[in-house]
Amino acid sequence: MDSIEKIGNSIIQHGRYNDRIYLMKLDPADMPSLLDEMDALAEKEKYSKIFTKVPESFKELLCNHNYLCEASIPLYYDGKEAAVIMSKFLDDKRSINSLNEMHEDVIKTALSKEKGLHSTLPSEFTIRKCEKRDIEQMADVYQKTFDTYPFPIHDPDYLLKTIEDNVVYFGVFKDDNVVALSSAEIDYDHSSVEMTDFATLPEFRGKGLSSHLLRKMDKEMKASGIRTAYTIARASSYGMNIVFAKCGYEFCGRLVNNTNISGNIESMNIWYLDIRTD
Repeated sequence: MDSIEKIGNSIIQHGRYNDRIYLMKLDPADMPSLLDEMDALAEKEKYSKIFTKVPESFKELLCNHNYLCEASIPLYYDGKEAAVIMSKFLDDKRSINSLNEMHEDVIKTALSKEKGLHSTLPSEFTIRKCEKRDIEQMADVYQKTFDTYPFPIHDPDYLLKTIEDNVVYFGVFKDDNVVALSSAEIDYDHSSVEMTDFATLPEFRGKGLSSHLLRKMDKEMKASGIRTAYTIARASSYGMNIVFAKCGYEFCGRLVNNTNISGNIESMNIWYLDIRTD
């Protein structure tokens, strides 16, 4: 898997697995030298993409360093300033989205769906926050769902570490067995949360479990005082993009050839929601 490291006080993920550098969390004091250090690392390792999530006030600086704005998440920083996803393509081939027509149809289809959750959770299922005693089952569900994933969510030790840090996992259970999962990765410093890690065992798909999980997470995050939610969803997944559209999220950009998931480097869509107005 790719490694997570610090440059100054900023946090990056990088490695051959995703063939990229991802600036996950910026300390503004590290700018602008951080950009040169990431360039040097990318050149040394021959990565084909750098992508960053930074306050909008840094957009001009990154544009001047040959970054492109692929997405913008309104209200990300304390409900006041947008986060922009700025990317630098170091190989022209990586910047070409050969599936663009299909990806546009996914968005068109998702946006055409009526908003709202009209079904109730079938009585044989329950939803709750996952606990440490659920970790082995959680890892097994993720192992069975994804051939590859940008983070080692199939590893119980990784799941434990994230639970002890800033991630809240939610599960759909049947007879005390986990059948579907999702997670809320909370940025407490900026009152925002990434809704991610959705997985449903094959035999339980088609029952709308991801929609029920997302609604549950939205309510829990709102009650916790979180302002803005967003997700990075596979651009080729009709199902997940429809889930977020129906739950009131707004489409705000696409990351081209960005993430190693389910065996390939895929493009990803960004959706966001102002939870306080939901």
